[in-house]
Amino acid sequence: MGRIVAPVKISNAIDREQKILCDALVDTGASYMVLPIAWRQKLGVLEKIDTIELELSDQSIKTGDICGPVMIQLEGFRPVFSEVLFIDMKPENGMYEPLIGYIILEQCQAGVDMLGHRLVHVKTMDLKKFSRR
Repeated sequence: MGRIVAPVKISNAIDREQKILCDALVDTGASYMVLPIAWRQKLGVLEKIDTIELELSDQSIKTGDICGPVMIQLEGFRPVFSEVLFIDMKPENGMYEPLIGYIILEQCQAGVDMLGHRLVHVKTMDLKKFSRR
């Protein structure tokens, strides 16, 4: 299975000068934009909204802090206001691997093209529960 990595800019929603520019792995099994806790200060003062438990792919449990508000912009897609999840990550080969989860993908109207190993624009949002009356 191929990996999809996308350039992303995460900014403090109040102080846009506080920002992170990085490449992040698209992970449809993750929900949030996930960043290493070592980068938290790069975004300036963010409110800690909650501490949650997370189940990792190896079934281990870890805690993380949900913080915000932030503005997230995947390259080529519209920016969205959301939250980020900071966790204690170990760098591999000296590099951290942030994750772009499905909440951000849906907010940005980004779909995953598994054959082309890229993100594509979703033209319409799903709202099938409602119908015209």
